[in-house]
Amino acid sequence: MLPQEVIRHKRDGKKLTKEEIDFFIKGVADWSVSECQIAAFAMAVYLCGMDNEETINLTQAMTHSGAVINWADKNLDGPVLDKHSTGGVGDSVSLVLAPLLAACGGYVPMISGRSLGHTGGTLDKLDSIPGYTVAVSLEQFCKVTKEVGCAIIGQTSDLALADKRFYGIREITETIDSVPLITASILSKKLSAGLNGLVMDIKTGNGAFMSKFEDAKRLAQSMVCVAKGAGLSACAFLTNMNEVLGKNVGNALEVIEAVDYLKGRYRDPRFNEIVMTLCRESLTLNGLAQTREEAMTKLQDALDSGRAAEKFAKMVAALGGPTDFIENPEKHLPKASVIRPVFAKESGYVTAMDTYKVGSTVIVLGGQRKTLEQNVDYAVGFTDFVQIGEKVDSEKPIAVIHANSEDSFAEAEKMLRSTIQVGDKPPVMEPVVYETIAA
Repeated sequence: MLPQEVIRHKRDGKKLTKEEIDFFIKGVADWSVSECQIAAFAMAVYLCGMDNEETINLTQAMTHSGAVINWADKNLDGPVLDKHSTGGVGDSVSLVLAPLLAACGGYVPMISGRSLGHTGGTLDKLDSIPGYTVAVSLEQFCKVTKEVGCAIIGQTSDLALADKRFYGIREITETIDSVPLITASILSKKLSAGLNGLVMDIKTGNGAFMSKFEDAKRLAQSMVCVAKGAGLSACAFLTNMNEVLGKNVGNALEVIEAVDYLKGRYRDPRFNEIVMTLCRESLTLNGLAQTREEAMTKLQDALDSGRAAEKFAKMVAALGGPTDFIENPEKHLPKASVIRPVFAKESGYVTAMDTYKVGSTVIVLGGQRKTLEQNVDYAVGFTDFVQIGEKVDSEKPIAVIHANSEDSFAEAEKMLRSTIQVGDKPPVMEPVVYETIAA
C-alpha cells in the first residue's frame, strides 16, 4: 500500500477502509508519510468528507499512534472523567470543573490547549500562576491525577503522536474546520487519556469557533457518535456564546474568577449554569449519581464544604504552584499598571454584544496570541464585564480595563465601546444551554 493510493481514493470520494486509514496514520506518526501527502489527505477529507465509520477509524488510529493511559492498574476508586469545550471568551469552566468533579469522586486527567485567535486557552490561564507547570511527564501526570483527583496539563509528547503533526499541517492548509478532522483530533487526545466519560461544551454564536448553530450541532452530533463508536460514554451541550461567559476576561483575571467561584465569593449565574450542567451530566453518565437531582446535591455540597476549592489548591501545589494560592490568589498573580472603567457612549439596556471583538480586544492588550510563538501578558483583560440585559449609564461601565500602557488602554477603550449595542428596552433573553446531544 502507498500513501498516494489512500489520498487518491479519498480524493475520488471513495470510503476508506480501516486498513487504509491505519496505514496512513501510522505513516504520519513515524514520518514515513511526507508533509505534502498529509496536506493532500487533509484537503481530500475536507472536500469529500468522511462517514461515521471512517471518522471512528481515523480517531482510533490517531489515538493508538502514541501511548494510551491504562488506569486499570492504578487502583482508582472512581471513574476517569473529562470535559472538552470548543472555546469561548471569558470561559474558565475547566479550572472549576476539574476540581469539582474530583471532589465528587471522579478522576480528571485534563489535557488542555493554548489561546489562538480571539478565544482564550486554559494553559495560558494556568501559566499566570507562578511555578505552575503544564509541561510534565506522563508519569507525573498520572501521579498527580491519582493523588489529587485532577491535573490540568498540556499535550505530552507521548499521547496521540500523529495528531500534533497532523494539526500543524491542517493549520497552514486551511483545513481546520472539517468536522471529521476536528472530531478525530479532539477525541484522539481524550481517548488516549484513558477516559470512562466525556462531556462536551460545543459553543455557538458570534464569539464561538462555529458561529452558526447548524454547524455547531453537526459537530456535536459527530463528536457524540464517534465517541460512542470508540467505546466512550459521552454527551454534548450546545451553549450560547453570543456574550462573554462570566464577568472576567483575561488569563490571571479568569483565574481569580474561578477561585472566587470555588470559594463562594461570587458565582455568575450564566457561568454557574454551564458548570453545573456539565458536571451534573458527568456524574449521572458515569455512576457517581443515580439522578440529576442527586448529582446537583453532591455538586453543591462539594462547593459549600470547600472540598472543590481544596482540590484546586492541591492540584496547583502538586504541579509546582504556590502552596497558599487558594487563600490569596491576588498575592501571586500579575497585576496590570493601568486599571480603569470604560463607559458606553449612551445609556440604556445592552441588547447585543460582538463577543468576537471582545476577544480580539484582549489581543490588542497583549493578553492572547495571534501566533503560537507570541508571548502573552497574563495580567491584562477585563473585569466586571456587562452582560446582555443589564443597563449601562454614566455610573455603570461596560467593563473595567486592565492594561499595561496608556496606548493599549486607549485602543481597547475605543474597541470595547463598539462591541455592545444599547437600546431603550431590555431584550428578549436567550437560553444559556440551547440543546443536549446524547448518544
